[in-house]
Amino acid sequence: MRIGVPKEIKNHEYRVGVTPAGAHVLATAGHEVRIEARAGAAVGFDDAAYRAAGAQIAATAAEAYASDLIIKVKELQPEEFALTHSNQILFCYQHFAPAPALLAAMLERNVSCIAYETVTAADGSLPLLVPMSEIAGRLATQVGAWALQMANGGCGILLSGVPGVAPGKVVIIGGGTVGENAAKIAIGMGADVTLLDRSAERLRRLESLFGARLKTCIANPHLIETLVRDADLVIGAVLLPGKLSPKLIHRADVEHMRPGSVIVDVGIDQGGIAETSRPTSHSNPLYVESGVVHYCVPNMPSAAARTATLALTQATLPYAVDLAAHGLRAALAADAGLRGGLQVHAGHVTHRDLADDVGRRFVPAAEALA
Repeated sequence: MRIGVPKEIKNHEYRVGVTPAGAHVLATAGHEVRIEARAGAAVGFDDAAYRAAGAQIAATAAEAYASDLIIKVKELQPEEFALTHSNQILFCYQHFAPAPALLAAMLERNVSCIAYETVTAADGSLPLLVPMSEIAGRLATQVGAWALQMANGGCGILLSGVPGVAPGKVVIIGGGTVGENAAKIAIGMGADVTLLDRSAERLRRLESLFGARLKTCIANPHLIETLVRDADLVIGAVLLPGKLSPKLIHRADVEHMRPGSVIVDVGIDQGGIAETSRPTSHSNPLYVESGVVHYCVPNMPSAAARTATLALTQATLPYAVDLAAHGLRAALAADAGLRGGLQVHAGHVTHRDLADDVGRRFVPAAEALA
């Protein structure tokens, strides 16, 4: 199979879909691997390393996209839509729900889109999302502490406090991978940390992990409102795989927060949980609305792109190997978890939650593939 790995063009996106080690595995298996020139240079993988691994270097993005299977990291940008072609497999983060133009383009161009964010493991976990969620969660507290600095519009709170001065209050909404990792860093900084989640069992596990250093609460609208309004830093860590994020922080809550407090909305690539959230970028990550500093960068892990690339590609490579070896239908037939990642095929939306969110007809993957 011809496999293309284009250079990422999203703002400050430095990750790459395949490392030289992964290219070697695919090339050794007899596949033709095309890496766009300098696709991995920013994270330490130069073109010479890919050539040594058995890959070809594509001079342009169009050459990389002239392949049967495209492996990348982030969702397509508008200037990439026209580079795709019918019956092509696109394997990357897709984030269709908040991007109707992207979804329409993939449906029209008859591309088969497998989303990293909805591929599932046998235990129901999300193996291609977890490593990036771990990184984003840890970064969330770091960037929140940075945004609280006066020079960034923050109120000047030091999360750790100092002797005689209370630490900053961190409220984390969501106790999954992002929330757990955000709590780990916030507790390590010495902040006053409260985490909310709907699952009592998940909260028990987190209390067992962190002990009295973490306060936990069963999430409900009144409690979210109360805690958000009193917080110095709020971290949105809610994920509904493939669906738009629920709006759990209302505009009125933001308006009642202390001026200079901070919201880090990690799930902004699925719409974010605050009504005041809108996507920003690594070039211009912050904005102030209703006196509150917002950090809403959709590709947060790219801030640690070398670590993120290594963590992501070791998770995605086995799936890429199966797709290349067996083709789309056979690979999906053999792996129900991978089949769960198929969101678009043959002009149909094949993921029920996505179809519900965007108001399109749902066609089961098995029917669309047939």
